Amino acid sequence: MNLAKVSANGQVTVPVEIRKKLNLKEGDKILFFERSDGEVVIDNASATAIINAQKAFEGAAKDFCVNSEEDVQQLVDEVRYGEKHPQ
Repeated sequence: MNLAKVSANGQVTVPVEIRKKLNLKEGDKILFFERSDGEVVIDNASATAIINAQKAFEGAAKDFCVNSEEDVQQLVDEVRYGEKHPQ
């Protein structure tokens, strides 16, 4: 259990154990969300965004026939230049 004090400006210092657990670094943003049972949870917004993006793109590599870094670069070039671009 960790305890933190809220300042007059609503600021809170996140305890060191929690910062380590959430892999929080200076400048990171914290996500607060409420579960259906009313419990409020905090998470590292950057890590959560990455996880959500990974879930959203799950299976996309197969759909786009991307099997290697070269395939990724070719796809980027096609989007960037509008056609297959020689490497």
